[in-house]
Amino acid sequence: MPADTLHPTAQTPGLASIDAVTASLASVGYIATRPIATAVYLAHHLRKPVLIEGPAGVGKTDLAVSIAKSLQHALIRLQCYEGLDDSRALYEWKYGKQLLYTQILKEKIGHLIGDSDTLDGAFTKLAGFQDLFFSREFLQPRPLLQAMEQPGGSVLLIDEIDKSEESFEALLLEVLADYQVTIPEIGTISAQVPPLVILTSNNTRELGDALKRRCLHLHIGYPDAVLEQRVLRARVPGLPEQLLGQLVAFIQLLRLQNIRKPPSMAESVDWARTLLLLHADALDEALVRDTLNVLLKRETDIQEVQGTLGQLAQAAVQAAAQPAARAPA
Repeated sequence: MPADTLHPTAQTPGLASIDAVTASLASVGYIATRPIATAVYLAHHLRKPVLIEGPAGVGKTDLAVSIAKSLQHALIRLQCYEGLDDSRALYEWKYGKQLLYTQILKEKIGHLIGDSDTLDGAFTKLAGFQDLFFSREFLQPRPLLQAMEQPGGSVLLIDEIDKSEESFEALLLEVLADYQVTIPEIGTISAQVPPLVILTSNNTRELGDALKRRCLHLHIGYPDAVLEQRVLRARVPGLPEQLLGQLVAFIQLLRLQNIRKPPSMAESVDWARTLLLLHADALDEALVRDTLNVLLKRETDIQEVQGTLGQLAQAAVQAAAQPAARAPA
């Protein structure tokens, strides 16, 4: 790829290599796998958005937040929902301000027209004020435009894109193709520094092929035991090693049960903080029962595992005691 097509901030230390991305994210507490770090590196240097798919709570949104923190860039977030349109995503006019200025113009119209004898003459004098109402002063930028106007670069998070409609995907394709927005009354506004774009999806609907082709694809699933321990060490400092191994083993076993919503990384972090708050140093059945609602958010799932909690807790303690189950610090 020619050098002039690379990202303008290609020399950013935190994005200089895949290992640098890993270290940069780790500095703000995000433990990135090799595929995650590679996707971020490529997104920056190829100027391509990253579409992250996977279950809720596995760290998709947190990745965008962590990238922004590690690079000290502005994080611009667009939360998607059904009915989202360009007035909420791109820009809208400040109608209240326009109305106020219209009222002022009405009060001063006699002075502005002056000694114009003809209707055409009066219209000519007022024509300039019509353009004023649709100038940059009356424009209200929304997330997509805000992200492109950040002089130092930004991370644009388009969260839960699968909750929006297909028409919004078409709008995104147009904007992200060249990182610019065309406003009929003003002209084309191009990004000074193209944002690093992260789109997330929980797979509630199938996304269009056109959007998927435009993006790099990344799937983040449930972590294995070793990665989960590394994440919890980073996110919940002070957690006893014995308890860490046991709670991770329990969560890994719990995900294998016949439940509708297995606990993801977000619930793991919450449970670890809960057990630390309770000054626990080891798992037992009573402790698990008292705090199970932190891990499972559906009553049907809680009822499903009630009869096996004792066995699961005992199996987790035994699994954590095995040398192979202990992750390196």
